[in-house]
Amino acid sequence: MKRILGSLLLAVCCTAAFSQKLTQVNLAGGLSFFSFYSDPGVLIRVSPDGNIMDFGTELASDRGNFYAPKLQPYLGRIERYAPQSDSAFRGKIKSIGTSTITYYGSFEPDYKAGKLKSIGMLMFDYYTNFDNVAYRGKLRFIGSQVLEYYSSVEDEALRGKLKAIGNTSIQYYSSFEDRYLRGKIKSIGSVVIQYYSSQDRVEMRGQIKAGLYRPNVGGVIYILQ
Repeated sequence: MKRILGSLLLAVCCTAAFSQKLTQVNLAGGLSFFSFYSDPGVLIRVSPDGNIMDFGTELASDRGNFYAPKLQPYLGRIERYAPQSDSAFRGKIKSIGTSTITYYGSFEPDYKAGKLKSIGMLMFDYYTNFDNVAYRGKLRFIGSQVLEYYSSVEDEALRGKLKAIGNTSIQYYSSFEDRYLRGKIKSIGSVVIQYYSSQDRVEMRGQIKAGLYRPNVGGVIYILQ
């Protein structure tokens, strides 16, 4: 009996630890949000500087790998912080379903105050005001994963763009490339993205030529278009 109870407790702990995770990164037109899976099956979209933008479920098209840009509203239980809470997060979302959400308080440095601190057991941290101007105040840690960005001294087509998430590196076409390729994503990990260039038909230039619109790399979906 003790062995059975121990196994059940371990299963519950594992479920709690892994129920929130990074599931999407939107890079269409530049980094616009990170999506986190939160039970029960809800996506929470977070801006690069750590603010919740939207939450709900993703609606897929009948025509294949296409999804509605706007999330469908979540109709379950939502709780907000009370008016007497810390001024940095009063009125903000406190929980979605069974996932508790916390924020850094008003006593924290300005680059963190009021920003997302955790979703369930998934913790967040940020680059400080002493870091490079291209990424100061942006998300630095998602759980144990480190986020890297191209600095202000890099090629102008790369500055401030997402460079890596953990072991997954992201490379871009430089400012010396074809005008329709400059600044676009060249590869995500081992996935190579190709585009139509100035040598192709006018209506096709700059669009993805080879590669997926939503490649799954290391368990994270990267939205490209």
